Amino acid sequence: MLRIGLTGGIGSGKSTVSTLLAARGATVVDADRIAREVLEPGTPGLDAVVAEFGGGVLTDAGALDRPALAAVVFADDAARARLDAIVHPLVRARSAELVADVPADAVVVNDVPLLVETGQAGSYDLVVVVEADPEVRVARLVTRGLTEADARARIAAQATDEQRRAVADVVLDNSGTREQLAEQVERFWEERVVPALG
Repeated sequence: MLRIGLTGGIGSGKSTVSTLLAARGATVVDADRIAREVLEPGTPGLDAVVAEFGGGVLTDAGALDRPALAAVVFADDAARARLDAIVHPLVRARSAELVADVPADAVVVNDVPLLVETGQAGSYDLVVVVEADPEVRVARLVTRGLTEADARARIAAQATDEQRRAVADVVLDNSGTREQLAEQVERFWEERVVPALG
């Protein structure tokens, strides 16, 4: 099994890279999707979040109110650390379960936005970092519905490009077109993944 850690800042294009790698046969384990799964209504994860932050982080229907929780944790490093202490172990445990079900000869891409922040770089055979110009990332996040101030705050709350590059085996630049990114992914697959599979 070849285990690839895929990371990059919010708005950098990790999801696009995940999709391109999946199209080549990789199994993608998406930490963001798992983070939503472990906080669904009725889960111990959601119960723990409510116990820590109160009922104000729930919708009227009893689901997690993500914007309300984000308003609390992105303005307060200590609050974000408390949330991370709840969510990260649950995500790691679920990710391990999913990887355990994958064939031994598979290429597994763990899409982990906070790979650097959580010190997981050493867990992978290869670490791929997706980068994009910060202004490009802000523009992408604004088109997703964030305000410019919120977009900049979320970018600032994550590791820097320099911190990500320090653990990267490969850096993909997604400041240009999807086609340019696809060419880089193809080169990565042919030059690093195929030889590693023997």
